[in-house]
Amino acid sequence: MPSETVRKKLKELIITELNLEGKTSDDIDDGAPLFGEGLGLDSLDALQLAMVIEEHFGVQVPEGDEARPIFASVDSLVAYIDRESA
Repeated sequence: MPSETVRKKLKELIITELNLEGKTSDDIDDGAPLFGEGLGLDSLDALQLAMVIEEHFGVQVPEGDEARPIFASVDSLVAYIDRESA
């Protein structure tokens, strides 16, 4: 799946699955942090997002400290999905 297709689908999933009402794909900066000051997600959101990624993209997401760099931003998630699904 091309990176731009993954990026678009991932942003849609983040909005719908994490109930980010009022947000659009354009509101999510690809390089901005997903947690803390960025999109403001928390650890429960990370768990839900990991399950969604595994379900929709068929890639296994590691847990704990190993997952932190993967969940840094949309860009890092797309890179991980591309790498693991190749």
